[in-house]
Order: sequence, then structure tokens, then C-alpha cells
Amino acid sequence: MSEWVCGCCGRWRVSVELIRGRYVYRLTHRYPSRFGGGDNVLGEVATVAELAALLRQWSPVDLADLHEAA
Repeated sequence: MSEWVCGCCGRWRVSVELIRGRYVYRLTHRYPSRFGGGDNVLGEVATVAELAALLRQWSPVDLADLHEAA
């Protein structure tokens, strides 16, 4: 599974997962531990264009702000 995180705070994450034979981009927002931690899945899309639209809708980051997680 590949995963990208935002460079600003690391709370916005995009993962690529294989679900029922198809690759899906999943956008999640990770809450800080002082607020209980955990992940909130904001959406799953099939194309990069849909991922860019999902990022514009839900997050303050763009595709250019993401980098591969270590």
C-alpha cells in the first residue's frame, strides 16, 4: 500500500488500496492524540482528477503539497 502525507502538518493522508480488484485513492484526516487520535475517512475515488477535486472540497492542501510517507 502506498501512502502520501501533507508536508505542512502530516494530518492529511492519501493512500492507494486495492479493493475488489480495483485501485482506490482514499483521503483520510488524522486527528492529533490530544483530541483522541484516530483517522476520519473523507472519501474514496478512482482517478487522480477525482482525488484533486476531493482534496479541494475537504482539505486545505493540494496534490503538490503531498509527499511519500516514510
